[in-house]
Order: sequence, then structure tokens, then C-alpha cells
Amino acid sequence: MKKKILLAFLVILVILQFFRIDTVNPVIEEEKDFITITQPTDELKTILKNACYDCHSHTTVYPWYAQIAPVSWWLKHHIDEGREELNFSKWSDYSTKKADHKLEECAEMVEDGAMPLNSYTWTHGEASLNAEQRKALAEFFEGLRE
Repeated sequence: MKKKILLAFLVILVILQFFRIDTVNPVIEEEKDFITITQPTDELKTILKNACYDCHSHTTVYPWYAQIAPVSWWLKHHIDEGREELNFSKWSDYSTKKADHKLEECAEMVEDGAMPLNSYTWTHGEASLNAEQRKALAEFFEGLRE
């Protein structure tokens, strides 16, 4: 009985692999990008790219496990949700009021340690921010507010 259950599980897992996610990033318009517009220091640019841009821009680098269902579905949903909430690649499309609100949220979430998510930093160690980096990034976001 256990062998049949295991075999059925493996068959289902194999079938799931035929349902792939779309890993093609949308076209990037550099003139709309947050980094292009705000011109952060090189240190902050690196922090933003490592800790924010994978989920909140059109420059997502999909890891090898993004090809394995059902993990790939969870990952794609997470990225789509992140881009919907905040998309640094479309920064210039935000109204001044909306951009100001996004900057306020960014500063709060970075300061509180809510971003980047633990589930992301577990597999992307370079995205883990120390207290000094959190403070610098939060101050940068706050300094851009109008």
C-alpha cells in the first residue's frame, strides 16, 4: 500500500512539471526605474538590487528551483504580488502622492525588519541586511519623501 501511495505521489509530481511558470521578465524602461531616477550611492544601489529588486522590479533572477512545481508556482505568485505592491521598474508611473506613500512604507518595513522577507533571505544571504544597512536604506527612502 505504501509503495502505491509513493508511486502515485511521484507520478503526480512528474505531471506537475508540465505546468511551467513564465520566467520571462517584462521589458525594462531604464528611464522609469527607481535607481535611475533617484541616483543612490553605489552602496545603496547594491543593497536595493540585492534585497529589493528580485521581487519588486522587472529584473527578477529566477533560481534553479523556480523550474520545479509546485515550488515554482509559489515563487511566481510571490513575485507577482511583490511587483503589484511595489514595482521599482515602474517608479515614474507612480503619482507623487503614491510614490511618497510607497517611500514611507518602504522605510517602515525596512526599519521594522519586515523586508526583505525571511523566506527570501534564507536562500539569498546577500539580501540579509544588518542594522546599519537597514538604517541607511530607511533614511534614504525617508529623504526622498516630499
